[in-house]
Amino acid sequence: MSKRLAHLVLVAAAALAMPSAALLAQQAPANVVLDSAFLSGYRWRNIGPDRGGRSIAVSGVRGHPQEAYFGATGGGLWKTTDGGETWYPVTDFQITSASVGAVAVSETNPDLVFIGTGETCIRGNILPGDGVYRSRDAGKTWKHVGFRESHGISKIRIHPRDPDIVFVASFGKYSAPSQERGVFKSADGGTTWRRVLFRDDVTGAIDIVIDWNNPDVMYAALWEAYRKEYQMSSGGPGSGLFKSTDGGETWKEITRNPGLPREGVIGRIGVAVPGAGSDRVYALVEHEHGGLFSSDDAGATWTLVNDNRAIRQRAFYYTHIFADPKDADVVYLQNTALFRSADGGKTTTSIGGGTHGDFHDMWIDPDDPTHLVVGNDGGGAISTDTGGRWTAQDFSTAQFYHAVTTTHIPYHVCGSQQDNSTLCVPFNWNAAAYGFGSARRRGGGGGAAEEPAAGGMAFAYRAGGGEPGYIAPDPLDPDIFYSGTNNGGYIDKYNRRLGTSREVNPYPWFYSGEPAIDIRERWQWTFPIIFSRADPKRLYTSSQRLWMTTDGGRNWTALSDDLTRHDPMTLQKSGGPITGDMNGPEVYATIFSVAPGKTDANVIWTGSDDGLVHVTRDGGAT
Repeated sequence: MSKRLAHLVLVAAAALAMPSAALLAQQAPANVVLDSAFLSGYRWRNIGPDRGGRSIAVSGVRGHPQEAYFGATGGGLWKTTDGGETWYPVTDFQITSASVGAVAVSETNPDLVFIGTGETCIRGNILPGDGVYRSRDAGKTWKHVGFRESHGISKIRIHPRDPDIVFVASFGKYSAPSQERGVFKSADGGTTWRRVLFRDDVTGAIDIVIDWNNPDVMYAALWEAYRKEYQMSSGGPGSGLFKSTDGGETWKEITRNPGLPREGVIGRIGVAVPGAGSDRVYALVEHEHGGLFSSDDAGATWTLVNDNRAIRQRAFYYTHIFADPKDADVVYLQNTALFRSADGGKTTTSIGGGTHGDFHDMWIDPDDPTHLVVGNDGGGAISTDTGGRWTAQDFSTAQFYHAVTTTHIPYHVCGSQQDNSTLCVPFNWNAAAYGFGSARRRGGGGGAAEEPAAGGMAFAYRAGGGEPGYIAPDPLDPDIFYSGTNNGGYIDKYNRRLGTSREVNPYPWFYSGEPAIDIRERWQWTFPIIFSRADPKRLYTSSQRLWMTTDGGRNWTALSDDLTRHDPMTLQKSGGPITGDMNGPEVYATIFSVAPGKTDANVIWTGSDDGLVHVTRDGGAT
């Protein structure tokens, strides 16, 4: 058994073989004392699947081509020592936050590794961090070295010649003013830090790059942005591009240099310098007239070389750029796809086929530019032929929105995975035994193609629906599933025996780009779907109102009026001021949880995402 399968990790998809000791103790009557020897037999175990989840941080190790790291946004830091054939976690039980959003390895001391926690691709479902950690033994042990008040560390860069000099780009807090923002410098290997670039308490740092040929030359991007429960904003007067020529001690703003947008709001910026020459600089700029800009005089003047939407869509979530260490005309841009250009960015080719989509970080081997490490919504992946082939992403870092059990014997555990499909496995399922991992290794890839091979198909299957949806197995027929998707309240009635799907949602209106105030039924990105235990024919779902069907979704009844605060301030457009973003996660003032009574079908509780709890004891009449 591989290290990956043998290691017991707590992931969102984990389930109990038996109830936990803590849960048993809570449920026990007051006059019952549970035997400690009995309780000691209960353990968590990983039941899979070995299917990777989102990563926004990766690094290779210079001079050690078989080694690499990727940070999971919900599963800590993972490492490979065999070129990506197997990966294993190295931070479990050593760091407080499970979200690793930045990683850097010293080029002169491969045992020196820094990680920054928290996500700075500020999506609607996000896990904050608690600062920066350092390892001096290649990931075996970790020490916290600062930035505890920052929700997200964007980038960490180590001086290419002097490992004691380290830079951190700190985003700060997601939705409130904070002082732990900007670029920070350490001259003692991370023991102490000084803030060297700061705009204000609502603007964080999002990118840093060091000129490898002359490390005194640096570029950094600041980003004014925030994420609230009901709104995201990318761009403002704080955003900008800066340059230092004295090793990060002082900085000069170059945001409006000739060729860059002279007027208008600036959003997120990514910046890169090729190793082949210090005069070429690339900047990917979020702006009404933004795109990829190139400079051949070290940032003094610029030219817009590519404004294709494919490289700058959903800018708050992407805007990642990386330059080749040996050829100044080779540049990589990350978005939903991974793009490579060999003509300075004028034209691009997608090279991400065979691995997952939604790319967020990259490392290019300084000694062999065909050796790439990427981070995407399937985890870390490695190529040794410039993206021709990628290693499989079969490790336990999947992020599951929900988990539910069926009435099968033995029961199955089902969940909906971020940026992937729903999936069900028997509670005693084992990837090694049933071939799921080996199938992923053969097939590679991500997204819709990630089913087990024939040997594992009988043990792992999809339950209809999609990425963020609740799953409600029919208690009277365990092979019928009602599963949600991310398409505006869509409910998929999936018949596993027949392999058929049917749309059965209460209100068929697909929305995208509309503010919540203009939507008649406000469906959240992830909305409840749940059966009554007291009456298994009653199925509930919720927008801002509670809905019920008793005939499998043919007909629905609205049991309530609006059970939220529906404050108009929380229902406006999201995204902007440059690029709008309104596709479900920002829909607010919805019933976010539904709890039917377990013994009385007329008792139903609801909870709204804006803070109201309601109960009916007469089936919805009051």
